Amino acid sequence: MSVCGSVSAYETDQFNNRLEPIEDSTLLLNQQVNMAIEAAIADNQGSRDDMAVVNHIYRVIGGIHWVDKLERWAMNSPEVDKLSTPRRKSIYSGHPIWATRVAAFFGVGPTIRVNDVLIGSDKLGHFLSQGRKYYRRYLRYEDEARAAERSAYTERALFGQMMTGSYSNADLVANYEGHRFYHSLFQDEVVPGKPAILSWADSGWTIQREFDFADHVNVYWDEALNINHYDSLLYPHMEERFRSFCDDLSLAPGRYEVHGEAALKERYAHLQLRDTSELRLTHLCVETPDPFASGPIETHP
Repeated sequence: MSVCGSVSAYETDQFNNRLEPIEDSTLLLNQQVNMAIEAAIADNQGSRDDMAVVNHIYRVIGGIHWVDKLERWAMNSPEVDKLSTPRRKSIYSGHPIWATRVAAFFGVGPTIRVNDVLIGSDKLGHFLSQGRKYYRRYLRYEDEARAAERSAYTERALFGQMMTGSYSNADLVANYEGHRFYHSLFQDEVVPGKPAILSWADSGWTIQREFDFADHVNVYWDEALNINHYDSLLYPHMEERFRSFCDDLSLAPGRYEVHGEAALKERYAHLQLRDTSELRLTHLCVETPDPFASGPIETHP
């Protein structure tokens, strides 16, 4: 789900067309971010101002409008391979309007492949716009967990579950990884084993290493693996729809595996993610449906 800061569609769908071939766009997206970093430091020499660099990058590839500039570029560029799902064929179509709410009136954003992971194009906006907000809160509180509280609140309230019935774990992960990107511009070891992207010396910035989306994107950005938490109105409809993809699981079980999950859970323990593993196809497609047991596992941060 994506509204605040960057949205072209409320939801994304990594279930439909999952088995279709799609080229990885990591290098293309890396180029765009690295060009933005180069432009930012070229215009911010003389006296050190970290936030001026952050804000310049944001102006170049982020944005305050519905769709961040990098996200829009990825959606429109013929260089970026995409999986598109028509609104009437998405995982949100065909459900009662009272269950889907505003999601019933919008299409789903395209899916792209980054670091060999299928992600919704909206995650680029979360990474840049919400990540910047997260980073600014971190600077204020000097506490990542406290900074994460606002992201979780946003996902629960007006721009999240209240409006659509879904709470996107993957959005929260992308928000946090955007914060890590901005933090890693200036701080060593934010990306383990790597120096800061930038170095300050003699009244000027220099680039020590290039940015790489592979340092940030992982399977928890994929909403077919790190599935949304749905409220009690939407949950039974989504569970039924997910079961319709069991044939895809049988054809390509490797496309539904979550590798290194223990490390990911530890990395994101402070983000208030909600456990939705019971909705993964690896669980649903080996269980016999019980019509009397269907319902969300309610969790409260």
